[in-house]
Amino acid sequence: MQKRVRTLHPCDRQFRKARDGTSGPGAGNIECHDVRAEQKGAAKGELVTRIEREGLRSPACAAAGGALTGSGATSSPLADSWEGKIMRLKEKLALITAAGQGIGRATAERFSAEGARVVATDIDADALKGLDDCRTLPLDVTDQAAVVELAGSLGPVDILFNCAGFVHSGTILDCEREDWDYSFNLNVLSMYFMIRAFLPAMLESGGGSIINVSSVASSITGAPNRFVYGATKAAVIGLTKSVAADFVTQGVRCNAICPGTVQTPSLEERLAATGDYRSARKSFVARQPMQRFGTADEVAAMAAYLASDEAGFVTGQCHVIDGGWTI
Repeated sequence: MQKRVRTLHPCDRQFRKARDGTSGPGAGNIECHDVRAEQKGAAKGELVTRIEREGLRSPACAAAGGALTGSGATSSPLADSWEGKIMRLKEKLALITAAGQGIGRATAERFSAEGARVVATDIDADALKGLDDCRTLPLDVTDQAAVVELAGSLGPVDILFNCAGFVHSGTILDCEREDWDYSFNLNVLSMYFMIRAFLPAMLESGGGSIINVSSVASSITGAPNRFVYGATKAAVIGLTKSVAADFVTQGVRCNAICPGTVQTPSLEERLAATGDYRSARKSFVARQPMQRFGTADEVAAMAAYLASDEAGFVTGQCHVIDGGWTI
């Protein structure tokens, strides 16, 4: 596949140097799998590099350095940790939901690499294994009592990253009442529970950053067979803007990230569920202007910016990362 040229943020240049083994104490020691390559004896905050991609990895490409193969693969994957020269989140306490895989996991690792003290949660405790630099806790975000209990035990957090969600496939005629309720409970009600529980202490401590994962399939654009999913993600945008407006003078920023199609285990499951994986994948890629999917690392990079003080003048916005889908 022909390499694509892209402009890199200084942080991402550090990623590439670490990945290619050209600088840093971990040069040449990157493990190309879904487990972090941890330097033995390295002090906290030093280089921990990991290149994680879901699926499409042949033994040959893994041996050659972890490049992706297959339709829709990215030609220049970014590692999501680097030598700790840019620590925008140093000592900030971050809580992340759905951190077991995909965007949530990549964000937990990115935040940790940038110096945050990360509490990574997921309903599946086993999925949190390998997040060695994070405190991991099981959490059902649809259980309000559990959310309130966690908020009481943690106290004020500086960053709240709401990532839990579910993608229902179908039109309104395919959406039964239970599908509607399940989708809204997980995609919207859970964010209400989380923000309502953690916001008071955040206000008392002087403010913080709330980041909600929405989607371009929302009020931004309509997508076929995403009826209830689009409705829930539109609600997330409305929720985000309302919270931002209500607390803009009190030090709390609230933003939404709206990804397009991102390569995650969830995407792989949806493609497989069509019954014709190859055809479905080809169709998904064909509608991407960049002819590839986004990566969880790319979304995590945006989340790190929004969580940092660099985004101190940014609130109430929908940050689209969709590879040009909605141009």
